[in-house]
Amino acid sequence: MKNKMDKKFTRNIISFVLALLLAVTLFGIIATETLQEKREISIRTLAQQINEEVVEKIVVVESDIEVFYIDDSIATTRKEPGIDTFDALLNWGADEEKIRSIDIVIERKQDWSFLFLLAFLALPIFFLIFIFRSFFKQAKGGAMQAFDFSKTKARVFGEKGSPGSGVTFNDVAGLEETKQELEEIVDFLREPTRFIRLGAKIPKGVLLTGAPGTGKTLIARAVAGEAKVPFFEISGSEFIELFVGVGSGRVRDLFAKAKLKQPCIVYIDELDAIGRARGAGLGGGHDEREQTLNQILSEMDGFSQDAKIVVLASTNRPDVLDSALLRPGRFDRKLVLDAPDKKSRESILKIHTRQKPLTKNVNLKEIAERTPGFSGAELANLANEAAILAARKRKKKIGQGEFLESIEKVLLGPERKSHVMTDKEKELSAYHEAGHAIVSSFLKDAEPVRKISIVSRGQAGGYTIKIPFEEKGFKRRSEFLAEISVLLGGYITEKIIFGEVSTGSINDLQRSSGYARKLVKEFGMSSLGPIHFKGEREHIFLGRDVAEDKNYSEETSAKIDKEVSLFIKEAIEVSEKIIRENKELLEKVAKRLIEKESLEREEYEKIIGKIDKKG
Repeated sequence: MKNKMDKKFTRNIISFVLALLLAVTLFGIIATETLQEKREISIRTLAQQINEEVVEKIVVVESDIEVFYIDDSIATTRKEPGIDTFDALLNWGADEEKIRSIDIVIERKQDWSFLFLLAFLALPIFFLIFIFRSFFKQAKGGAMQAFDFSKTKARVFGEKGSPGSGVTFNDVAGLEETKQELEEIVDFLREPTRFIRLGAKIPKGVLLTGAPGTGKTLIARAVAGEAKVPFFEISGSEFIELFVGVGSGRVRDLFAKAKLKQPCIVYIDELDAIGRARGAGLGGGHDEREQTLNQILSEMDGFSQDAKIVVLASTNRPDVLDSALLRPGRFDRKLVLDAPDKKSRESILKIHTRQKPLTKNVNLKEIAERTPGFSGAELANLANEAAILAARKRKKKIGQGEFLESIEKVLLGPERKSHVMTDKEKELSAYHEAGHAIVSSFLKDAEPVRKISIVSRGQAGGYTIKIPFEEKGFKRRSEFLAEISVLLGGYITEKIIFGEVSTGSINDLQRSSGYARKLVKEFGMSSLGPIHFKGEREHIFLGRDVAEDKNYSEETSAKIDKEVSLFIKEAIEVSEKIIRENKELLEKVAKRLIEKESLEREEYEKIIGKIDKKG
């Protein structure tokens, strides 16, 4: 704020100095034109020149005469005071007829000296007044800033004189169940008396939870757009400031303004920034944050039955929120926004491409099939990346190729064209990726291969993309074991073909080990039985538990390690058997990869033969 005020003050000073310089310049020009020296002649000479007919016009100002000649030159002279100009010229020998033939203009004398003196005196005074006024405003702004701390920073949409949220349910694809739940909120905000008359209480608060990018903020704005009511939007972090009491003051100011604008919606994004569980030790004892949370709780309790304010909030971490926030009477409804399914992804892509020119070959259904697990934000980014790629190629429309390339860019990162692999690295990468693909193709519970590539993207030297036939909400033990075998397929292939392994398998080893450990500790899918083994948290969230101790002994820990090793060993045996039995196909795929660098599903299936794993 201080820097902003200093910049404004400096800008004002510069503007004033420039204006002063302009005024002085104009004054100099006027003074120069007014005071410039002119040729002086006698009145006798003027009479002679009139007789010679070289004078065009004379201007008389009291005793001063200004003479304008035919050749555009100018001269000055004086006559005796009290004598008429015509008579004075006759007395000095000018011909009467010739005097009458020229223009004689009589003007009143104007004295500019007083105005010039006034300007020179006034300009410095005005300059000093301006300087003092600027300093005073700056000091006043700094003093008033302290009073502005307690004012809410919420952005208001849909208020008179301000733009609306600009979003309706038509702009939100998928999330049908969530929209149905929120329709009641919209109806209440439109016709509150219909509910109040029956004694119905609309939920005071609705908590939106879900992974990042699933559309929590978008659906909240859509509710305001549908209801056509003011929409107060603020992030949880904007309540907290350096000074104690500012957060609670901003909460009071926010709800006070909302009460004046009801019916309206108050939307708090990232609620976990101020709503973390209290009294949990480190992070939980932050007095300013706790005061802000307490103020939100008391404000939501203060809503009367006929209050027409609905509080929407969103968070990615509902598990760290204080239980007082989640009880009925505050956030009565909790809506979970899941990642979109295939049908919803296609609808989302239609929304994000309706303003983009597409070629006729664009198949949004295929793009939706290739993007399982993508959130709405990632799909929006995908459409934008495709548009950027088409513009880079100087195309007038976006084609299917741009979309498919953008999927890989979003998943793995941009193509590293500057990274040139040696022939040995290229061969190693080709056999590694072919090993993943072969194991995936010949394991019943593994996912089918969509594409194989040895083009470097991000940190990956190559990649194998697998797309499930159908999306599932649950995963069976056999599917986890198949996934571990596929991940180790590249590692086993390197060992069989080259007799040693490279560092290219590090990500595969991390993921396969993680799956194996989850099978034992979390999913209860090992010989240790259906037990959930709780261990130390890998990430510490302030305001929640700082650390968690293991709930099992060292002896059990050894058994867990043994079970994890057993899963990995079994997966290695499965992978090795498939690779050795299909070594000829492996080499065909690898050699084709070395030639083309990328293989789509159709070409890959021509090499190995189409395998039906649905049954």
